Amino acid sequence: MTTHETVHAPAIRQISRTEDATAALRRELTDCWAAVINAGGAVVPMDCPLPPVTPSTLEPAMERIAAQLSPQRLRLLMATVGGSLAGWMLLRREQHPLVAHCGVVNHVQTHVRFRGLGVGAALMRHAAEIAREEMGLERLQLTARDGLGLEEFYRKAGWTEVGRWPGALRVAPGDDRDEILMSLAL
Repeated sequence: MTTHETVHAPAIRQISRTEDATAALRRELTDCWAAVINAGGAVVPMDCPLPPVTPSTLEPAMERIAAQLSPQRLRLLMATVGGSLAGWMLLRREQHPLVAHCGVVNHVQTHVRFRGLGVGAALMRHAAEIAREEMGLERLQLTARDGLGLEEFYRKAGWTEVGRWPGALRVAPGDDRDEILMSLAL
């Protein structure tokens, strides 16, 4: 391990209970989320305007996430570097019996201040491990926006592109992007 990796290796922790998602933590998460959205990444919640956004516009979505946390249904994974929130993501079990062996990864994001330090890769590694070993899942799926190079990031983490919804995402007038469907066998 190099000195750079030692100094900047993200610490990963998970939250799986609503009561552990404190008001201070939810504020940190929405601050990160807003910074990532405004930099051109991350998922914009359905009830939120298109960028630019403020953390307060994301609060209702964060409250919904916090309220749904549970060990078997939804987990929040967070990466910290030097004690600061560097990124986060959601790991969710599908509820329908036909797909209950599968999980979904959502909201994978690295704060813009911490990009290039392996935060996203560390979150993805931990998500696969938690999904397999703690949640008993056999497969994960996610969707990504085309045009950002995300499919290459996920390929490096072992994911496979399994399809696309052409032009499914309208980022701005005249800027339609494919939604890339990806899968990871655990």
